[in-house]
Amino acid sequence: MEPSLQKPTMSCDSGPVERNIAGADPEGMWDSGAVDPPEEEGRTFMQVLSEKYSPENFPYRRGPGMGVVVVPTLPQGSPMKDRLNLPSVLVLAGCGISHAGEQREIAAFCAHVMELDLSHNKFQDWHEISKIVSNIPNLDFLNLSSNPLSEVVLEPSGAKAFARVRRLVLNNTQVSWNTVLVLTREMPELEELFLCLNEYTTVSASTVPCPTLRLLHITDNNLQDWAEVRKIGPMFPGLETLVMSNCNLSSIQDSEEMLRRLFPNLRSINLHNSALNRWEDIEKLNQFPKLEDVRLQGIPLLQTYTNTERRSLMVSHLPSVSSLNGSVVTDGEREDSERFFIRYHVDYPEEELPYRYHCLVTKYGKLEPLAEIDLRPRCHAKVEVHCEDKVAEVSIRLDQTVAELKKQLRTVVQLSANQMRLYYIDKECVFGPEEMKYHTRALHSYSIQDGDELLVVPKAGRGTTTTAKPLSNLNSKTLTPPP
Repeated sequence: MEPSLQKPTMSCDSGPVERNIAGADPEGMWDSGAVDPPEEEGRTFMQVLSEKYSPENFPYRRGPGMGVVVVPTLPQGSPMKDRLNLPSVLVLAGCGISHAGEQREIAAFCAHVMELDLSHNKFQDWHEISKIVSNIPNLDFLNLSSNPLSEVVLEPSGAKAFARVRRLVLNNTQVSWNTVLVLTREMPELEELFLCLNEYTTVSASTVPCPTLRLLHITDNNLQDWAEVRKIGPMFPGLETLVMSNCNLSSIQDSEEMLRRLFPNLRSINLHNSALNRWEDIEKLNQFPKLEDVRLQGIPLLQTYTNTERRSLMVSHLPSVSSLNGSVVTDGEREDSERFFIRYHVDYPEEELPYRYHCLVTKYGKLEPLAEIDLRPRCHAKVEVHCEDKVAEVSIRLDQTVAELKKQLRTVVQLSANQMRLYYIDKECVFGPEEMKYHTRALHSYSIQDGDELLVVPKAGRGTTTTAKPLSNLNSKTLTPPP
């Protein structure tokens, strides 16, 4: 079950719920709309469970994690049915739950449950949550996101109920960091902890580490100072993945030796949308001995670069990273990026060259800038147009057709399009002029270059054919038209 950072619609898909409202409004005050009904009190976990997963609302389905729970005789007056269709993954988000309900019923119905989503409910008492958790012996995943737990104190005795939980989600609960420490001390199997959107600005150091934690997701807090992040390392020495995007971290200030000790097992770090603004901070990530996956988008340092420059410079600064921003760094890309890095800095003053530059020059040597080759197709050419004894230099578009070119030349040679025969003369070709007689053929197919020539020959026997009128600013040149 993937914990969400956004608040879903507050609803509980429990189907029709029977409520005894007879006699609740004897004077009919609510029907008139004169007075709003009193706010509904929080419901119990067992009340919602019995409604949502009753045979009427949740028909029996076969498959992994599904099953019918048959309960032995319960105390007289119990709201439970004789049987419920309970899966091993229970989703009771947004159901208005604030209390546990009858603990014997929880134990009877939830012995096989492994994942429980209680997000967006009304829990304000850790004791009530502990009642639920302590009666679900196989619980592996618990989501308490968006429950109002900011002012609630958790005693160590209550935290013991969470001892078997391996994945805990406390997003948008505003639980204090001291509460987090109480929980981690009593959760010897905890592997994943989600603390997003909790408005943390500081972190309290812990004297009791939690060596089992592998993933800490602490996105959307306000941990700007590396001194606070530093405390996370000794607290979770086995940490492999640290996700702290949108936290405004401004710099990484520790020495290389300290960084190697802080996160000895860290393999992945996400610093999206942090406030890092120096390449020195990026290079310090190389001191985490096992780091191989880095995510660093949306930081001020990279705003002035193109996408290609960002990627190449980042790959060059992080020689041990095999995945950058979710994309694998291949050996070929690394070599291309490192060569780009050398050429990018070739004109920098010696005192401004980064340390990484000297490392790469030792590896590849000093590289000259690459020659700039424009492979785009030519759009225009300047050609000499010859008609009888006159010459004019004309700029023509190469994306037009022969017919369109003849229209362009009408004012140059004083002939209509149907009165002219047009020849292309490639000065480097030994085969002589080539007649351009296919009207729909594009000019670029002739490979016309600047300085080539076009020969216009008036057609004979076409009625009004006349000698071309003299053209202004033309140089005389004798050309013998092809037979």
